[in-house]
Formats: sequence, structure tokens, C-alpha cells
Amino acid sequence: MGVRTEPGQVPDQEQNKESLGATAVQQEENPQSTEGARPPEDSTKPPESAGTAGPPDGSAPPSFAGRWVGAVAGASGLALLLVSTRYGFQGDELYFLGAGKHLSWGYADQPVLLPLLAHGIDAVTGGSLFALRLLPVLLTVAGVLVAALIAREFGGERRAQLLTAAAYGFAPAVLISGHALSTMAVDLFLWTLVNWLLVRWVRTREDRLLLFAGLATALALQGKYLIVGFWAVLAVCLFVAGPRELLRRKALWIGAAVALVTSLPGLVWQAQHDWPQLEMSSVLADEGILGGRAGFLPYLIVLSGGVFTVVLVYGLVRLLRSPQLAPYRFLAWTFLGLTAVFLVTGGRPAYVVGAFAPLWAAGAVELARGGGARWWRWLAAWPVVALTALVAVALSLPVYPVSQVTKTEQPENNPMTAETLRWPKLIDAVDKANRTLPAAERKRAVVVTQYYQEAGAVDHFGPDRDLPPAYSGHRGYWYFGAPSDSSGPVLYVGSDVAKLKPYFSSVKKAATAAGGPGESFVDGVPVWVLDGRTKPWSDIWKDYGHLS
Repeated sequence: MGVRTEPGQVPDQEQNKESLGATAVQQEENPQSTEGARPPEDSTKPPESAGTAGPPDGSAPPSFAGRWVGAVAGASGLALLLVSTRYGFQGDELYFLGAGKHLSWGYADQPVLLPLLAHGIDAVTGGSLFALRLLPVLLTVAGVLVAALIAREFGGERRAQLLTAAAYGFAPAVLISGHALSTMAVDLFLWTLVNWLLVRWVRTREDRLLLFAGLATALALQGKYLIVGFWAVLAVCLFVAGPRELLRRKALWIGAAVALVTSLPGLVWQAQHDWPQLEMSSVLADEGILGGRAGFLPYLIVLSGGVFTVVLVYGLVRLLRSPQLAPYRFLAWTFLGLTAVFLVTGGRPAYVVGAFAPLWAAGAVELARGGGARWWRWLAAWPVVALTALVAVALSLPVYPVSQVTKTEQPENNPMTAETLRWPKLIDAVDKANRTLPAAERKRAVVVTQYYQEAGAVDHFGPDRDLPPAYSGHRGYWYFGAPSDSSGPVLYVGSDVAKLKPYFSSVKKAATAAGGPGESFVDGVPVWVLDGRTKPWSDIWKDYGHLS
């Protein structure tokens, strides 16, 4: 078998260890050999301390197992594609489509990227759900490749790269985000990309990587402002644990300036509208979704995915303790810092998923080096990994018949399932209520909904039924404006009609959205007809907006 020597690599475990800087021997084709682990820093260098973490040895990393990793990425993408049109649109997707018809530099609950993307895809494909969800699938596939590249930077060869790819590609958090167009789908990929660029910079000290990280951050800020928290925690961890040199690099601050400048239009919009994004943060914390603070850590375990959780935790421990991974220790502290911040502030567990990839990579690399206790190391065996991936697909993606959904654990694992069922039933109810109006009144009627998802559904499906345009006081939809003062009857969609009732002389229930198998967001939602408005919409609308 061919043998090659490369400077800086650790010899096979069967060999006697040599002093640092000596030539290392690596067997090219033996997958059981040590995974190309790098040795600790030279003993002549000062010990690792805050701000003094030097780069790794600078040698070239192992070859990228592109075909194998690509196969794992393709399997993840195929699983997503096969169910991409199952059930129906998710509520936020309908909101993005609606917001795309009101393009602006900013929105109450997010920047402009997702509405812009949704609008563009919808305009080109004519409302195709498959096309809308192709983008998150592609981002997931790309994320698998980037995560494997992080393992490669850590010194991981094929086995480590494959385990990292499997953990990323089939973790419930990634499958859920990859199924529907969402801010999380974009955020997860860009956070993973930034992590890879940082890891590669530590090894190579190529400053252009920091500029690229700034550009990725600039794009992430057009989808969500969450990455600001990542960089804030990261900066503290770099200052405390090193390498502080990164903070002194000019390219880093040029990238930061680019991110800030490109975010200015959105920030100006927020300032002009009294910073609704800040209020949204407290609203989301008060909602207590998924058990609130008490459920944060348990659901974080669910999101990382069984055996993949073990790999992640082991990677966290090894990043904190392994001399070979010491230059990357700041990534472990960043993950812990983010977890603590979002736990205290009431953030959602999904907010830290973007920091998973380096932990999976570190765990996979250390397991491939023979680390881990013998009694649990078998969890990383491929039969177990494959079974874990299948279970994650079953619990995270819409693979069941609708009639069986509530009989499984999927709604608990993926609460968004309930927002993808029976939107056409809601439109049926609105259409039924609309037909109770005289023909002349239908031309002047408007739809007002309790929640933004319902408004998005009416705006998307309504034109095929000749339904009036939709308005809502909920979150971003309130900023799209009020109905015209010259408009006529209102078709109100929702149970909370009390807020509008004082402004109308006639209020009657006209229809109810039909239920069906499985639990749906729209089951039993009433539709009311309100007539005889006593006050101009321009006055009513001033106090009608709400974020909760």
C-alpha cells in the first residue's frame, strides 16, 4: 500500500510517538488509522493562556472526503425533497409571501431578506410550494458540506468528516429548518459558514477569511439580527481564552464595517418605527414556547438528536480539554456563553443551533482518534448512526398520513406541523362568509385577521376565490397599513372579535373553518361579518397593532 509523509501529522497509533516537528507517517487507505490528528503545540512555545493561543502547526489538513460527504449531504437533501410538498404551507412561509407584496427595508419582526426571497421565488414559479422549499434544502446540503470541512480543519479524515456530516444532515433541528423556508434555515447555514471561516483562519492566518466572515455576517443580518449575539459572545471568549490576535486583525473590522453599513437601512427603519424588533424579543420570551426556560435544555437535546447529542457533548468536552484542539477552545466557550445568554433572556433553543457544527466536528474527530470510553463509543458506529438518522426523519419531517400525525411524537418534536395543515379549509370558511354578502357589498369588503399567518393565507389563496385583500393588526402586517376608510363590510377571521366589535353596529358569525384528522392551527377558527362601521379605519388602526 502506498505511504506518504506529511509534516505535522500524527503517525498511526501503531507507531511509536516521535518528537514534535518530526515527519509523520500516514497510511492513505486504511480507514481504521488515526484520523490525521495534529499534535499538541511545540513544548518550546509558551503554555496556552488567555490571548496566547497560537495557531496549529500550519500543515495541510487531510484530504476532503468529498464523494462520501457528498453522499451524506445528498441523502439529507433527498429526504427533504421527498416530503417538501407534504401537508402544505407553513404559517411563516405565507407571511413571507404576504410581506413580499409590501417590500420594505425592514419589518417589525425581521429584516428584508426572507420576504424578498419569497417574493422573487413566487414571482418566477407562480406560487410553487416545491420551489419555495428548494432553497432551504440547498442550504441544508451546503451546510452538511461546510460542517464536514470543519472536521477536516480539526484534522479529521474520512470517518470523522462522515460522522460530522451525518450529525449535521440528520439532526432534528437541521431537518426541521430545511423543510420550510424560514429565518432559521438561512441563519443555520450562515452561522456554520462563519464558524468554518474562523476555524480555518486559526490554522492558516489568512486574513481574507475574516473578510469573508464579515460578508457572511452581512447577509445573515438581512435575515435575522441574531448573529449579533454570536459575535458579541465570541468577542468576549476570544478576549478571555484567545486567540486575541484575531480581534486585532484589520480584515475582521473591515468585515464588521461592511456588515454594519449594509444593515443601516434596516436599522433606520427600526428607529423610525420605535424599534419593534426589541419588543419582539420580549414578546417571544413571554410566549414560553416549548416550555420556556424550563424546557430550554431538554429541547436542545431533542434538537441535536439522540446519538448526535452524545457526539456534540463529547465534542464540547474535548474542545475544552484536548491539547490538540486548544487553539479552537473559544468555540466551546462561545457555545456555552450563547446557551447561558438565551437561557437567561428567554430565547428559544433553536437560537444556538448555529453553533452546533464545531462541536459535532470536534466530537467526531476525537472519536475517530480512539477517544471516548469503550462502553459508549459504539454509539458512533455506522449502524447506530443510520438508525438515528431514520428516527430523526420520522420525528421531524411530514412522513406520516395526516390522519396519523397526532398519534406520533412528531407534533412535540416539530410544533410547526400544526401550521401546515388545512389552510384551504380556512379559505373555504372565508369564502362562505363572503358569499353571504350582497354582490355590491363584496366589492367593498375587506378581510381582517387576528394573526399574521391567517392574513398571509388569505393573500396567497384568496385571489383564486375572488376574496378581498387581507389586513391584520398582528406583527408585521399591522405596518402594511389599514383598510381604506371608504371600504365596506369586514370579514373578520379569528376568535378575538371583541377588539373590533365596539366600532361596528352589526357583528355576526358567518362561518367556521372545518377540522379534520390531525391537529391544525386553523381548526374551528370562526369567520365574522362586521358591518356598520362607526369610526374611520385610520383612527381604529392607530391602537389596533399588537405583537403578541
